[in-house]
This record gives sequence, C-alpha cells and structure tokens, in this order.
Amino acid sequence: MKVTEVGQRFRCRLCGNEVEVTKVGGGELVCCGEAMELMEE
Repeated sequence: MKVTEVGQRFRCRLCGNEVEVTKVGGGELVCCGEAMELMEE
C-alpha cells in the first residue's frame, strides 16, 4: 500500500510495529520484509 496522505497509520502483520505518516514522500512502507498494511480509522 502506497503512502498518500499525512496521518495515515500502517501496521506490520508480523511484528506489530505501527507507523504514522508525518510527511508524504511516496513509496511503500516495508517491515520484516513485507509491505505494511493500512490501518482503518
């Protein structure tokens, strides 16, 4: 899932790390070798 806006939250399905976007730079967030999933609001 690509980063598209500030405030989006992503979670790693494997280890549970969570990331909140503070600056959009494009691309895809990866953790534990897999794409992170977008968390629903």
